[in-house]
Amino acid sequence: MPATRTLDAAPGARSLYPRAVAGSYALPLLRRLPLLGPGRSDGSLPDLAFGLDDVALDRSRVADYARVCGFALRDELPATYLHVLAFPLAMRLMTDSAFPFGVLGLVHVANRIDHHRPVRLDETPSLRVHATGLRDHPKGRQFDVVAEATIGDEPVWEGRSTYLRQGGGDGKGKSTNKSRGDRPAAPEAEALWDVPGDAGRRYGAASGDRNPIHLHDLSAKAFGMPRAIAHGMWLKARCLATLQSEQPPSFAVEVRFKRPVLLPAKVGFSSTKEPGGRAFALHDARRGTPHLEGRIGA
Repeated sequence: MPATRTLDAAPGARSLYPRAVAGSYALPLLRRLPLLGPGRSDGSLPDLAFGLDDVALDRSRVADYARVCGFALRDELPATYLHVLAFPLAMRLMTDSAFPFGVLGLVHVANRIDHHRPVRLDETPSLRVHATGLRDHPKGRQFDVVAEATIGDEPVWEGRSTYLRQGGGDGKGKSTNKSRGDRPAAPEAEALWDVPGDAGRRYGAASGDRNPIHLHDLSAKAFGMPRAIAHGMWLKARCLATLQSEQPPSFAVEVRFKRPVLLPAKVGFSSTKEPGGRAFALHDARRGTPHLEGRIGA
């Protein structure tokens, strides 16, 4: 098991994102100086975890998050909320000098949550985050950031975020040139959502995840986006909120992020009952291009 550094408090976004920007630009240069540069010269993931014990839940912050994502207010956490609490630890890990990749070069391509049981607002979960599974990908390399939540000695929740570091892949295994005619038709939408231009700022205020690519067009363009895009985890949370009435006490939900949602946008939500669960998806309401595909089940 990786060695855990237990923190006294969650790192703040005001320190993490400047650290991420500095690290992302400095790492390529410092990698050329193996005696001076940070990180691992072999490109492997560090044997390191960050933890936070007995986190007190802020009812007003949980309520703000629930409203922004569309969840009904309950005395239990939305299934995606522990991702919000664990995310600062994940950012601290990925901005550590031992981490081999710059954060701003990473693409969040998938997320899985195993929700073992509901977490009440009067409970105090402990969190632990580590990285694992570095592997090749047709477009580069990918790995998982695993977040675990426990109450006492009981595992209650686990999140696994898969990140892609683009560059150096052989390009095999995936077509990168599909025409619109080759793409399967978008499923019939059972709901249409108008996603406003300030959706990224509203989610950032509720979650603490203030990545510049989600906040304003100008800051998004500075990092290579045509304009601000919606948070992938907001999209996942919004889908789960739509299916909230069907969720059992214990379930797993996984999604793959497809094309980003450029703000503002109109997206279509669809779902299909399957044996043991339900598949769901988001697509561009006008063009039919896919944004997210997921499944929830036991």
